[in-house]
Amino acid sequence: MPTVGDARAAAAGEPVSNFNQTDQEREMHDRVWRFLVAPHAHDWFYDTAVELQRTRIAANLDTQFIADRYYATLRSTQYQSSRVRYRKVADDIGIDIATIPTTFAAICRVIEVDRQRAIAVSNVTLAAPDARAQVAARKWENDRTIDWFTRALTYRYQSYSVALERLLVETPHEEGRVVDAQLARMQPYVARAQAGDFCLVGGDGLVFKDTGVASRYETAPFTPEPLVRK
Repeated sequence: MPTVGDARAAAAGEPVSNFNQTDQEREMHDRVWRFLVAPHAHDWFYDTAVELQRTRIAANLDTQFIADRYYATLRSTQYQSSRVRYRKVADDIGIDIATIPTTFAAICRVIEVDRQRAIAVSNVTLAAPDARAQVAARKWENDRTIDWFTRALTYRYQSYSVALERLLVETPHEEGRVVDAQLARMQPYVARAQAGDFCLVGGDGLVFKDTGVASRYETAPFTPEPLVRK
């Protein structure tokens, strides 16, 4: 499927890179994938269409997704209590929130890789003849993946919002407040993704323009060793 998809993309005039993936790009694809599908929820996320889009056999099918499928899945699933549906939505949002920061960090590292490639191809003299075209093609592919993640995150937020509002009408319970609070926690992440702010980190998903960018290579705050005089 990827081979057929690349051929279709090239025939359609889309950039197709033959660069090997970096570790950062592989991690980004792995982490983003979790937001593109929902195998635990009976295809409310159009999993078949997502696979066609991932392999480039089809382009941007996700722009046609309808945000009421998640609610339809909730409604058709039999629970012992109607309150459980609210808890299900709250739990699903919580799982998303728990995995968004690491996905943002992975995207940020790929943005840095693309920046380094652009600098390298402008300064080396022995690059392959098509190096500039390959760098541009890979950046286009990475940007396409990042844009897709942003749309998927937005779709999830909209789906949860639709589910909450329809549940409040169909089976009103005070558990709706918990779901509403979870949506309030998720919304800043959605806004940051839509603004392309993946590299500036703040507390609980908030991103501030005056926040310093952490080192790409450190996983913990640097603590200088004490100087011992001999």
